[in-house]
Amino acid sequence: MIDLHYWPTPNGWKISIMLEECGLPYRFLPVNIGRGEQFSPDFLAISPNNRMPAIVDHEPTGGGAPVAVFESGAILMYLAEKTGQFLASDVRKRYQTLQWLMWQMSGLGPMAGQNGHFLLYAPEKLPYAIERYGKEVDRLYGVLDAQLAGTGAYVSGSDYSIADMAIFPWVRTHKAQQVDLQKFPHVLRWYDALFERPAVKRGLALGKALRVPTMTDEARKSLFGQTAQSVRDRHNAAEALNLEKKRT
Repeated sequence: MIDLHYWPTPNGWKISIMLEECGLPYRFLPVNIGRGEQFSPDFLAISPNNRMPAIVDHEPTGGGAPVAVFESGAILMYLAEKTGQFLASDVRKRYQTLQWLMWQMSGLGPMAGQNGHFLLYAPEKLPYAIERYGKEVDRLYGVLDAQLAGTGAYVSGSDYSIADMAIFPWVRTHKAQQVDLQKFPHVLRWYDALFERPAVKRGLALGKALRVPTMTDEARKSLFGQTAQSVRDRHNAAEALNLEKKRT
């Protein structure tokens, strides 16, 4: 059994989709990021970056103690290796997939995240930031469109892979990102095809009722108000709690 520490966001959807595609049994443990539950000492022990998703595999390959993994890209790779699915063993195909997984992790995700922040959540509209990140997201969609024009069905070639699962949830936010998919016909074709996969629909549906359309002040503080000192304070609190548990 795998524990999935999750909230319905693009990074969370990557893993719920992968688990549904693999058919692995899992237990859904919500982490309400608007209430700051990602900063609890118990979650910190699993995900030291205080970000979800994270998993704990209680039946890892080879047995032994449970394996905890944080960072969505690492989780996708772990699950692919555990199941032998959606990541080719052939070195050329494997690294074609991993390149595009890293492209999403280092490019599309962070840039789309910043674009969404300045469009939707920033307390004041900053034209330079909106233009800067909007143009970069547009460029990245152009890169993806060109790749799909060459590969056909999927991002890294003829086979559906963890690269598709990583990229799709961020393209899912295209309307909020103010991206017109009609400008990117190959992305649109790919997106529509993936959206019809039953496992993708189940992954997107996980925790859907938990999503709150309005950002509260509490959620804004939890999501956007963290500093290095707040990280230190939470780590110190977690260590103190662990020491107390050992004494008792």
